[in-house]
Amino acid sequence: MLCILHGYLLEGSGSNLWTRCVVESLCMEGHTVHLVCQENHPERYDCIAEAYRYHLDGTVEPIFARDVPYPGRCIMHKPQLGDTLPVYVWDKYDEYPNVVPMVNLDDDAIERYVERNADVVRRVVQQHGVHAMHANHAVLMSVVAQRVSAETGVPYAVMPHGSALEYAVKPDPRFKRMATSAFTDAGHIFVHGEEMRNRVATILPDVPDLSEKFSVLPLGVHTAQFEPVPRERRREKMGRLFVALSELPRGRRPDQLETMLHDARATTGSSALRRVFGGVKYETKAPDADLEEKLQQVDWEHDAILLFVGRLISAKGIQSGLAALPLLLAEDPGIRLIAVGHGPLREPMEAFLWALEHGDRDLVTRIVDCGRMLEGDPDGTGNSQALGKVKWFFSDLAERGELDRYFELAREHVRADRVIFTGYLTHQELQHLFPCCDAGIFPSIVKEAGPLVFLEALASGCFPLGTYFGGMKASIDAIADLFPPEIAAAMKIDPLDTVADIVTNVSLALRFGVRYKDVLSRTAQARYDWTSVARKLAHELDRLPPVRAGSTPVA
Repeated sequence: MLCILHGYLLEGSGSNLWTRCVVESLCMEGHTVHLVCQENHPERYDCIAEAYRYHLDGTVEPIFARDVPYPGRCIMHKPQLGDTLPVYVWDKYDEYPNVVPMVNLDDDAIERYVERNADVVRRVVQQHGVHAMHANHAVLMSVVAQRVSAETGVPYAVMPHGSALEYAVKPDPRFKRMATSAFTDAGHIFVHGEEMRNRVATILPDVPDLSEKFSVLPLGVHTAQFEPVPRERRREKMGRLFVALSELPRGRRPDQLETMLHDARATTGSSALRRVFGGVKYETKAPDADLEEKLQQVDWEHDAILLFVGRLISAKGIQSGLAALPLLLAEDPGIRLIAVGHGPLREPMEAFLWALEHGDRDLVTRIVDCGRMLEGDPDGTGNSQALGKVKWFFSDLAERGELDRYFELAREHVRADRVIFTGYLTHQELQHLFPCCDAGIFPSIVKEAGPLVFLEALASGCFPLGTYFGGMKASIDAIADLFPPEIAAAMKIDPLDTVADIVTNVSLALRFGVRYKDVLSRTAQARYDWTSVARKLAHELDRLPPVRAGSTPVA
């Protein structure tokens, strides 16, 4: 019996999505899986047969028990943590009033979190005959698994994801020590591919025999959910999306956008501009109130649909796609960009688009110059890793005498209905949207460990373009042999010249995508279905030898 340790939710992307899909696939394969996580709504996931809440006083509260439509089942255990939730990058969690980047927590708070989780995992392991544990992230669930393993003799594996490595282990020596110790005692270190293997080896060079611990576990996709659809059936597919949206709570309203744009135009000074953008209050993890109305404006049979999916922060590169838009629209006025996600850069980018459309170069410049200040960095540091790609693109245009023409094209072609910000969507909704899009743009300015959106685009027959470094490079290279060189080259966005490369490659993607839609989808089915990923995970965990109980974790 397996136990998976995940410190966060099941909704959303990244490690949340990985956990959700692996658990579901294990249940499809007939396994009973014990899952320790912080999911608030286990009833939404039909593989979860039982759910329990572990209170701070030691009592266990049953949440529900039910039949599930799988040969196996998941039993979820939720430790109550109090008010504080340690995270890698700040985000909103409704249940926790004190969400804190873990690098800002003191040692006592970290120890309370680890021991609280360890107490619950210890009980689960001992009461349910668990024979192996899997922990997500380099810290802190790896430390929980290590502690329980030392006490019970149950072996464990760890899968590092990029966020913990980049935002906790690299900047904070405490977490580097913890990760080194936990990886030393782990039976396996699962990595998505060569890029993550190299990253772990670079960041944690002191783990003994690290190379022998690595086991490649590729990312996956539910290929049956992301099946391509022909253009003539896209409206039908949109109808299914509207059904999926119909019962969901909603986020931002159209009047809030209008108020924000009015205030941004009237505001001077970077700090005041940041207050305008940050002052729009609504439920960010929800689709927009008028999303159906916006999507109904699209000519799904004839428009060229580009899709961005990701957190609306500069690291994900949404600003590069929007800066490329005037030149893309000048070449093909039928292009529409759908931007899915939430984050602090949403309002700044909507104001950026408004300024391009209305010829307000001063507002465009002020937004770009603000850099990280727009994402809550009070010092505005890190501009080179924020809107710096756009700033550099503008400077290059100016040097070539083309900047005035760029803004003329923007005023001529950019229109509000050319870009649709959807708000937050889960994969229950994205499974309907992805197959209706022609190309996906994923222009991260930081190295992604394993971009799941790339695989979802593949499965949907949506031609993927991604920044050619890190895990995205590995993903592109892994399928490059299936295509002529010019096709594979069109997937690659230059990390240095991001905006200009988007302009060039989107045109190629739209031309090639129609011809290679079925090839993209078949590739995903053959190589990346989640079922094969879950099967390999279970096999590797089953082979872990037990450890000597009563041992002391490495300091």
